Formats: sequence, structure tokens, C-alpha cells
Amino acid sequence: IKMAGDSSFPDVDIDGSEKSEEMEIVVNVGGVRQVFYGDNLNQYPETRLAELINCLSGGYDSIFSLCDDYDPGKREFYFDRDPDAFKCIIDVYYFGEIHMKKGICPICFKNEMEFWKVDLKFLDDCCKTHLSEKKEELEEIARRVQLILDDLGVDASESRWKRCQKCIWKFLEKPESSYPARVIAVLSFLFILISSVVMCVGTIPDLQVVDAEGNRMEHPTLDSIETACIGWFTMEYVLRLISSPNKLHFALSFMNIVDVLAILPFYVSLTLTHLGAKLMELSNVQQAVQALRIMRIARIFKLARHSSGLQTLTYALKRSFKELGLLLMYLAVGIFVFSALGYTMEQSHPETLFKSIPQSFWWAIITMTTVGYGDIYPKTTLGKLNAAISFLCGVIAIALPIHPIINNFVRYYNKQRVLETAAKHELELMELNSAEAKATGSKSELEDLSTEGKEGPFYSSRIKVSHSDTFIHLLSEEKHYRTRLQSCK
Repeated sequence: IKMAGDSSFPDVDIDGSEKSEEMEIVVNVGGVRQVFYGDNLNQYPETRLAELINCLSGGYDSIFSLCDDYDPGKREFYFDRDPDAFKCIIDVYYFGEIHMKKGICPICFKNEMEFWKVDLKFLDDCCKTHLSEKKEELEEIARRVQLILDDLGVDASESRWKRCQKCIWKFLEKPESSYPARVIAVLSFLFILISSVVMCVGTIPDLQVVDAEGNRMEHPTLDSIETACIGWFTMEYVLRLISSPNKLHFALSFMNIVDVLAILPFYVSLTLTHLGAKLMELSNVQQAVQALRIMRIARIFKLARHSSGLQTLTYALKRSFKELGLLLMYLAVGIFVFSALGYTMEQSHPETLFKSIPQSFWWAIITMTTVGYGDIYPKTTLGKLNAAISFLCGVIAIALPIHPIINNFVRYYNKQRVLETAAKHELELMELNSAEAKATGSKSELEDLSTEGKEGPFYSSRIKVSHSDTFIHLLSEEKHYRTRLQSCK
């Protein structure tokens, strides 16, 4: 900061301080100089720039507590900070709010605001949204890195059962942890497909058999395959439940509820088949069993556990409730309006198919969604004109909210890929830090060996160990290295 006037310290009054409103300062931040006036800076006296006005009266200790360097000849204060972020931060003195420029890291910008002692409340809401999103991304990266480190680390203080429980959980829940875990994931995926195919094939009449009472039932071979699949699903669910670190959260998870719904109908129908006949009529038992067997379609949702695409689609739909609500509202208004118009216009025709407005709802639905089964159709000229307008409005109503839903899907899918890459990059940085620490220790050992004159096979073996003994499991022990993720936080 360069003071206007001569090269000496500013004159001070009897109280030892200069009238700050009359001061003019020039801030040099990363080679970029900005001129400020005391009346502007004193609007926010707790900021670092406002404190600079009175720092000269406190001597060099006060000066160097606020800046990185000071040139008494030029009367300049230097700050080794980001000039682009600083240009955004100084807007608070002129406009009362701050906006981040595009391309600036929100976390780094937050650190800059903390350095200049500017409160985050001055950051505009649109920029706070970017900051919160970035914080969530960093937290997600940290969570993924921590999960990987937890899987790699082994706590010697844990009991044998705890270690076995953790191995089973990693074996069944994390296919990327080992090659056998990938094999188990593929087997589970195949069992889901086989079970779904058997459920569909079992409804083909030519493949069904007739029992002693003349009722059609599934072929015994298909029934055996179904039993084997249910046995696999049951064993998998029980092992995952036993090895789960949080059993209540595991039981209430949506995908695990789907697993229960896919398994439970088999055992309920089996119980009703063997014991239900004694408690109720045989026909009622068969109807209940048939209804339960239909619930087997729930197991197709188990594919979402092994498909990142289905998980991304589910998340995109959850984030698109507002757009889906708009779509349903548009269709509901159109269905009500065009069905009422269609009923009114078709009443003049003697062979009208529009018997009532509620019955016309079906015609409006299949028309606006461009399905058009043809079971109900208009016969008058006005009715046909109403139908043409209705399906044109239906196309527009459906097309409008689709684009935001697709954007949510693409954004989340790309975000997941970026987070996976960032987590791997953090692990690589941590491994590199560990390698540097090993190399530093090995360098001192090599210097000792060279002074002692030890050469030959022993010398080369020590070099080989020093450069190869860098494994990721050391990351759980080396806690004092700061990674890029920790720096951003």
C-alpha cells in the first residue's frame, strides 16, 4: 500500500492517529495496484484493508502483521495473494456485495475472503450456491478417499470377528476391492437375470404342466431354478445383514427393502402352500400364492445395485420432482379441458363414443401422449379439430420439462465421473507424498553407506528396497502430509 504525499510517515494528531477519512492508499496485490480512500474502507472497519489505515501509527510490528512485505522507501505494502479474487472482493466497499468471477475456485475464493477479513454474508446468493456445491463435492471426495483408506488399513486392536465381519462386508458390497469380489458381483448379477427370465418363461402355457386337479403350474425344472436363485439371494442378504456395520440403516435402505420384497414372497407362498390349506379354502390359498408370485417382479430392481446407470437415473428423477410435477400439471389441465370439449362437441353425433366426461379422460390421455389406441375417437368435424389441437398441445407439454430432466441426468453422471477421478487423484498424491518421505529416509541411508564404502549386491538391494517399498497401505499411517483436498478445505 502506498500512501499519497511525501515519503515520510503521515502526520498524526494529538491522539496519535490520522484522520482516516482523508487518507488515500494504494494496495499492491500480486503486482496489481488499487487506489482506496479512507471513507470507503471505514464502512467495514473489521476488514484488513480498513485496519491498514491505522497500521502506520503502530510501527513495523503492526505493519508486518497485516502485509507480506513493506518498502519504507516507496511506502508500499505488498500482498502475495490472488489479484483476480481481490478485484472481486473489493466490490464490497463500493456495492455492498461480492460476486465471484467465472473460473475462480469457490473454496480458494472463500479462503481469500477470510484473509481479507470480509464476512461471507456479503457473498451473493448465486455465488453461495456454487460454494455450497463445491463443499459438497469436496466432502464426497473426502468420504470416498476415507472409505478406500479404511478398506486398505487394518486395525490390530479389533477382534477377529470384527475383522472377519469387515472382510465379508467388503467382499459383498465393494466389487472393486478384489478380483473374487468382482466374481461375486457378476454371479449376483447373473442370478438376478436368470430369476427374471425364469419368471417370464414360466408363464408360457406350452412350458407349464397340469397337476392332479387340472390346474396349470410352472414346470418343475423352472421351479428348481427359481428355488436355487432364491437360496442365493437369501444367503447374500443374510451375510450382508450380519456383516453390516449399521444394521438399522442397512435394514431401512431402499435397495435392501427391495431385496426383502424379492425374497419374501417365495417363503410366504411356500408357507401358504403347505400350511394354508388347513386354515382356508384351497382356492383362496392359490389366489394368494398367485398374487405373491407376481411380487417377484421386484427383483428386477436389484439390478440397480450393480448398475451405475440405473443409480444415476434414479438420482436424476429424484432431483427432477419439480419438473415432473410441472409435466403432470400440464397434462392434467390439458386432459380436463380437452376431454370436456370433446364430450361437448361429440354430443351432436348419434353414434358418439363419448358417453361422459370421465370416460373422455381416457381418450384425452392417449391422445395427448400420442398413443392413440383408436378405441375412442371423434366423429364430428369440431371433435376432430379438438383432437388435433389436443395432441399438438400434448407434444409441447411433454417436451418442455424433458430438457431439464436430461440435464440433471447428464450433470449427475458427469459429476460422479469427476468425483471418482478426483478421489483417485487424491490417493495418488498421498502415495506420492509417502514415496517422497521414503526417498528422503533412503537418501540418508545411502549417504551412510557411501561413507562406509559398502558397495556390491547389498548396496543395490538397499536401493531397490528404498524405491519399491511404497504402498498405499502406508497412507493410513502417514497423517502429517497435506494433500490438495486438505489444502482446499
